[in-house]
This record gives sequence, C-alpha cells and structure tokens, in this order.
Amino acid sequence: MGAKKSIHAGNAKVDFNVDFTHKLCAALMLHPFRNASGENSLSLIIGSLCVKHPNLFGQGEKLHFLWDKGLRDSNILFTYRKPKSEWLLQHGFTIQHTLSPELGIHGIPVDNLSRIVSGGVNLSRFSAGVDLVEPANNNWSIKTSVKFEHVRPVNDDGRSISRDLHGLPVTCSGGYYDSMVVVKQESRYAEASDRTFSQFSLQIEQGIAILSKWLIFNKFKFVASKGLKLGPAFLLTSLTGGSIVGDIAPYQAFTIGGQGSVRGYAEGAVGSGRSCLIANSELTFSLNPMVDGVAFLDCGSDMGTGRLVPGNPGLRHGKPGHGLGVGYGVRLKSRVGYFQVDYAVNAFQQRTVYIKFSNIS
Repeated sequence: MGAKKSIHAGNAKVDFNVDFTHKLCAALMLHPFRNASGENSLSLIIGSLCVKHPNLFGQGEKLHFLWDKGLRDSNILFTYRKPKSEWLLQHGFTIQHTLSPELGIHGIPVDNLSRIVSGGVNLSRFSAGVDLVEPANNNWSIKTSVKFEHVRPVNDDGRSISRDLHGLPVTCSGGYYDSMVVVKQESRYAEASDRTFSQFSLQIEQGIAILSKWLIFNKFKFVASKGLKLGPAFLLTSLTGGSIVGDIAPYQAFTIGGQGSVRGYAEGAVGSGRSCLIANSELTFSLNPMVDGVAFLDCGSDMGTGRLVPGNPGLRHGKPGHGLGVGYGVRLKSRVGYFQVDYAVNAFQQRTVYIKFSNIS
C-alpha cells in the first residue's frame, strides 16, 4: 500500500510519499526457515518514507528526509541544503545511516558464480558531513565533501563482529568497528550533440587519521563513456577503473560482477581487489516506438590485486578475478516507468536473467 500527500506550509509545499508492503507470502514458508533468524512480523515489512520541503526558512533552504527499509537492509538519509550566497557556494549538511548485507565481498558464489548467498557479514554505516557544490563551468561540475564515517560489521542477528565465518578480520583495525574522516571530490564532464555524447567522472577520496587508529588511504575511481549513433542503432561503450592505496578494510575493495558491472555473474562474483578495470559495450536498436532491443558485452578484472585485500576473500570464495559476460535484452518505455530485461551468459555458460523497473513518472 502507498500514499502521496502534499500540504502547504506558508508559501512552501511539503511533499510526503509513503509506501509500505508486508510480505504476506512469507506466511507460506516453512516454519523452521521463517523463524531461523528470529524474525517477527515487523521484520517482513518493506517500504519507504520520503519527506521534502523546498523552502524551509523562506530563503531557498531545502530539507530532504528519506527512509527505506528492505527485508535485510535499510537506509535513513537526512539532508539540509542551502543555496549559493555571495560569499559561499551551494552547500549542504548530510546525516546518513545504512544497514546492508556485504554480498559483494563476503557473499559466497554458487551455481557457477551466477548466484550468491550471504556470508554472514552485514555493514552498519553512520556518516555525517558537509558538501560544497560548484556551479557547472564549460561542461564540468565539481562537488567536494568532508564527512565522518563509522563502520560496524554485524552478523545476521545484528550482533557486532570482528571476524568472518573463516575467522579472518572484517575491519582494518581488527576490532568491532572502523572510523575515518574522508575528504572526497567528484568531478564530472558531459558533452552531447545530435549523433554522439561523451561523459567522464572522477572520484578521489582521501582518508585522514585524526586519531591514531583511524584509516589513512587514497582511493580513486573513474568512469568514461562514449555514445555514438550508427544509423538506426546506438552504440554505448564505457570503461570503469579504480585503485586504492594505504589502509584498507575488506569492505572497501572494488567489487566486480553483477547488473551494473559484468552481467552473467552475481554481485561481486567475478572478484574483489584493490584495483579494478571493467569494460562495457551495448548496442541499442529500436523495435517499435515503445520497445528497444539491446546486445551487450561486459568484461572485468581485479588486475591481480585480489590477494592484496586483507583476508583475500575473493580467493577463499573461489572467485576467478576476471570474467566475461554476453547477452541481449529489451527496454520497454511506458507512461508508468522504464522496464528492462537482460539475458546474460557468463564464461561458465551459466545463464542469468536480470529484471529492473524504474519509475519515471
């Protein structure tokens, strides 16, 4: 069930969006499985709550509150953003807490790497910080942020842990949590014409150890994309890469595999390393005004750096460190959203179907 409501507060409008669903199908599960983790009725509720205020104090200040809850994950985000002034760029304050299974690193691949099951490690993350957004200039936009992060691994029962199922550390400190201050800069470039477009983004993170046990590291990631119209078809290619030096916890490693990476593999099933390189190519052609067909080729590698991740989780879970996926799919555009289906085959001839729906209304 869901509901949308807008109310007027002075000259501003506040938007509420509430959507909750109870997993009634869980009642059909076998009793021992349903209660294996001590689940109650509340744990089977998924949904979201979103509250937006576009003009909180009458000077263009924006307030955004978001709460998402899944069966095994949750996200609480609070953002307060002020407009650009004569002496200061547009800036915002953000507080966020997330809880999610760490499948990309500690998940255990099965079925020829096409499916992944929980390895019993979940991440509870709390962050708070400030960001500055510079106005776009010559197709470039820059965002700089400084935030404090506190990362606490927990098991499936919600208890803090310092080691995984194999007895190896899941934090950089070796204790129950990691803390760090991260300075991050995101630069984006975009250029488009009638037949082509180019896009490039670069993220650089610097971990600063204010206290002796806090993490010190430098991490960068880039994504370069190029689109070209070829008659009635459109070819999109992209290259993604990154590396990290300095202190590293297993959860900071780059993960390779999954729908947004190398299709045909489960999330992180190709590998996890200190570095990564992923190439994607996709050819799109129109079947009718509402349906497009696609053919794609994905490949990725951890560049042999999986062994440099503490505990070497990639090797322990049998990940090859490199992978190739090919396939085809359809894209359906409708008034209610964008529907995407991909059929992929990996290097082990295992077949996987991905389904995604985006609400664009």
